[in-house]
Amino acid sequence: MGLDDLPLRDNLRGESPYGAPQLDVAIRLNTNENPYAPGGDITASINARTSAATAGLNRYPDRDVVELRTALARYVEDRTGERVGAAQVWPANGSNEVLQQILQAFGGSGRKAIGFEPSYPMHRLICRGTGTEYIPVEPGAGFAVTAEGVRSAIARHNPDVVFLCTPNNPTGTALGPEVLQAAYTATCGVVIVDEAYAEFGDSASAVTLLPGRERLIVVRTLSKALELAGARIGYAVANEAVVDALQLVRLPYHLSSITQAVGLAALEHTDELLNWVDELKRQRDRMAAGLDQLGYVVYASEANFVFFGGIADQSALWQKLLDSSVLIRDVGVPGHLRVTAGTPNETDAFLEAISAITKETTA
Repeated sequence: MGLDDLPLRDNLRGESPYGAPQLDVAIRLNTNENPYAPGGDITASINARTSAATAGLNRYPDRDVVELRTALARYVEDRTGERVGAAQVWPANGSNEVLQQILQAFGGSGRKAIGFEPSYPMHRLICRGTGTEYIPVEPGAGFAVTAEGVRSAIARHNPDVVFLCTPNNPTGTALGPEVLQAAYTATCGVVIVDEAYAEFGDSASAVTLLPGRERLIVVRTLSKALELAGARIGYAVANEAVVDALQLVRLPYHLSSITQAVGLAALEHTDELLNWVDELKRQRDRMAAGLDQLGYVVYASEANFVFFGGIADQSALWQKLLDSSVLIRDVGVPGHLRVTAGTPNETDAFLEAISAITKETTA
């Protein structure tokens, strides 16, 4: 039996699940993970907290995730300078589950969402999964999303949900506050600002725009800068009423006691976890400079990756890099690829491989 033999929803037929290749290669720079594992003190804290949590695994976890929400609120306030209460924070199993809950609450059958592509593919897929009509909007030249472009798209489509990603994945470019404000003013729906890579940028967080904007939702994660991709902890920061709405659709006891313990332990060591951010920015900029010297079109990035174009055949270049045991990401944008910032040795390996391939191709 195959999928075609099942009574699957029509909008799921012919679709493929989201995912990046997980291949056994020497250099993996395709999923925007932090290459540095948590250090000894952090690991000891995680072990202590999770060990304590195991003693109560016969009981359900804290359904309202109060302690973790309080710790996340402190972290956000420290990072952004904006006063945030625990009632404004809602964590879940990665930012993807947060996004899914938002669409369950504010999207659905008969409702529309727009996103400016290329952007994070899960926005589209979560809309599909929740029965929300997704409308891709083409940005301006150089994939630029402008205030006027946002206002025009909202006027054309009258969406219930607006997705904005800053820094954007895959381009790495950040949106100015005027773009976010324009989106909020132009719509009566919710505006989701996806800030998965915020810690790597220099722009102010959209959290600073929350006061007086009850339909603005900022989605963040501990997966990237805070080295916890394997723990699956993301969170929303929003008006308290929005958080109440998300609890209408969340599954009961959705965040396990172990996950909550890992998050609490990590948030006790944010300074240590963020120590690698500047180093990853240096490696990102090294990659950008090297790619520029090789003649590629490089986009300014405030994330932990570099998006580059000017590629005659991105599939062929991707495969040649893989043949050199360097795995980067083909995000499906013709003539473009994306590479994650890694360790200095990983950066060396990538630049050496792409330099050799480029010189061979152009010889």
